[in-house]
Amino acid sequence: MKFVEKSAKTVDEAVELALAELRAKKEDVEVVVLEHPNKGIFGIIGSKNAKVKVSLKEKNEIVEELKELKELKLDKVQPASRSITEEDHAKAKKFLREVLDSMDIKAEIRLKNVNESLYINLSGPKMGIIIGRRGQTLDSLQYLVSLVVNKNKGKDGYVKVILDTEDYRRKREETLVKLADRLAQKVVKSGKRVELEPMNPYERRIIHSALQNYSEITTFSEGEEPYRKVIIAHK
Repeated sequence: MKFVEKSAKTVDEAVELALAELRAKKEDVEVVVLEHPNKGIFGIIGSKNAKVKVSLKEKNEIVEELKELKELKLDKVQPASRSITEEDHAKAKKFLREVLDSMDIKAEIRLKNVNESLYINLSGPKMGIIIGRRGQTLDSLQYLVSLVVNKNKGKDGYVKVILDTEDYRRKREETLVKLADRLAQKVVKSGKRVELEPMNPYERRIIHSALQNYSEITTFSEGEEPYRKVIIAHK
């Protein structure tokens, strides 16, 4: 079980520090108070901080491991012109079912071939967990499924995998396009560049593509993965 130990002036502050490091919510963890705070004499002599041990609950450990797969490399590989086999479908479905079962998540898994890509859609009552913060868990799970499907395949047999749920991909793209347009107008008016939050390669391309026809601005990326971000600047 993944856990961290933190110290702070109060138990609540120590727990917050632990939650931040684990990138988890309070309902996703178990808290054990190792030491209670002591103000000491006059609040100085013999004072002692609180110390806690905060552990991820079992089903959330897998979610956390998926989030830690930050650098997605799928976009660097071009899909091959080939038919996707029933074996590809079976491997993807089997792996996803095992992961979902271990997370105690019930979901319907639907697979179909779309434009030489294996498109997988999940539907069920706990899809927010699968999506994760800004789609990070969904992206990481997609990466893992691709590894499973493409194991022992050469470049000529590569299968591009797209994992989606609740139409998240389309909605996220629409959100990013609107954001890009709003920020571009801000840059045009102020003349000052704007930095966006770190994004994966796929989302950065959406921003670049959405603003490529703006004559007064330019876009480029800065930083190292997984903290690489798009910059919108005035020409």
